[in-house]
Amino acid sequence: MFGYRWIAPAFAVAVCLGGAAVGQAQTLRFGLNNDPDLLDPTTSRTFVGTAVMTAICDKLFDFDANFNLVPKLVSSYEWASPTVVLLKIRPGVTFHDGEKLDAAAVKYTLDRHATTPTSFRRAELSAMEKVEVVDPATVKITLKQPSQAFLAAFTDRAGMIVSPKAAEATGKDFGLHPVCAGPFKFVERVAQDHITLEKYPGYWDVANVHFDRVIYRPMPDSAVRLANLKAGALDMADIVPSDADSVKKDPKLQLLSSPGLGYAGISINIGPNAMADTPLGRDARVRRAFELSLDRSVIINVVFNGIYTPTAQAIAAGSPMNVPDIKPPARDLVAAKKLLAEAGVTAPVLVKLTVPNNPQSLQVSEVIQSLAKEGGFDVQVTVMDFGTALATTQRGDYAAFLIGWSGLLDADSNTYSFLHTGGPLNITTYSNKIVDDALDAARIAADPAARRAEYAKVWSQERSDLPIIYLYTPSYIVGATNKLSNYRVLPDGLIRLQGARLLP
Repeated sequence: MFGYRWIAPAFAVAVCLGGAAVGQAQTLRFGLNNDPDLLDPTTSRTFVGTAVMTAICDKLFDFDANFNLVPKLVSSYEWASPTVVLLKIRPGVTFHDGEKLDAAAVKYTLDRHATTPTSFRRAELSAMEKVEVVDPATVKITLKQPSQAFLAAFTDRAGMIVSPKAAEATGKDFGLHPVCAGPFKFVERVAQDHITLEKYPGYWDVANVHFDRVIYRPMPDSAVRLANLKAGALDMADIVPSDADSVKKDPKLQLLSSPGLGYAGISINIGPNAMADTPLGRDARVRRAFELSLDRSVIINVVFNGIYTPTAQAIAAGSPMNVPDIKPPARDLVAAKKLLAEAGVTAPVLVKLTVPNNPQSLQVSEVIQSLAKEGGFDVQVTVMDFGTALATTQRGDYAAFLIGWSGLLDADSNTYSFLHTGGPLNITTYSNKIVDDALDAARIAADPAARRAEYAKVWSQERSDLPIIYLYTPSYIVGATNKLSNYRVLPDGLIRLQGARLLP
């Protein structure tokens, strides 16, 4: 997959650092679909980085298979009023450097998330007015207005608490040597080769940690990951849908999966810059024609083995905030060409599409090229490595970008930052008062039906303007040795290792 916590997705040498019987030292080897960005929860942008940090940095909250909040570093919480929440910090928790995790450390981290100029957590915490230390075990958070989405943000990177001592000592380089309070501590990283973690003996739930070491190996080529998994050089690996059947048929392996919470789509530059000065960037009719030239089912069947789900919104079908009436339009070439005629443009319409350099993204772009050509579009693909693509699009130097978002627990995290005026991930520079007002109202509404009604307003307007053409909701698929026990994939796709072990 590709995108932000943006998700994105060389032959690797098979290294046998195998697991061991229960009770003996165990090393888990995981094949990642890409090399993470900085391992800093404040500044991280990629899904693969979040997946690795999940082992290093415990969060204030997590969630279960039924989307219920589960306290982690928080032992309990209480809403003192609609805008004031009190968090009780779990006693006896320490960071990997031995420092105590207390209310002051939580305040430090939340302030860091909210104020660091390069932070990508600011939008997630934008409802927060201030954080106060009531006593060493109690944090008081005051919001600017009621927010139904606020605590859910703490189930992802905004809830990861860092060691203040380490963060102050390393500054902007904290992500090179992260120090948190998770089950595993950082040992070393060799770019494009491996990240090594070791079990932290002082972890508050150490009895539930059965691996002594975890080695993550970035392997962008899905065929290489599959080959290493089958050969026993990996214990677990990210699996692309086209390889799912091969894993299922291997008696030594098991396939684990879950429908995701995110989306993939095409973000279109409609901003006040030269790259947006195109028929696609300047006229919503051209964008709607482009969408009508595509066929989501064809993309999903050709590239994803029919496993993913077509969508026309950022909120997955499994979310209680999904708006069922918002459905992807059927492909309609006649309607597409009519819209182009109404817009006064002559086919073929040039579309410059930036694509991250990974096999699935390239396949998707090829299918889009073929489909769109029949609708009167000439799609020219520019391939970039993932980090360069993110930096390029963030500064507006693109026309269209094939990208995705891995999805978070609350719908606000999939929408506000991308569609609200001035949102930190609003690379399209989209601005619409109807959408802004509805997104603001959805944050405040306490009744689920009322929140869903606000999101219906968002999608009604977004479907007309189309700054983002949502294509499909992915599933998270992991292949693993059949010796792996008690590992479960949740809808956010993060790698939670507590409880898992390798059997003899």
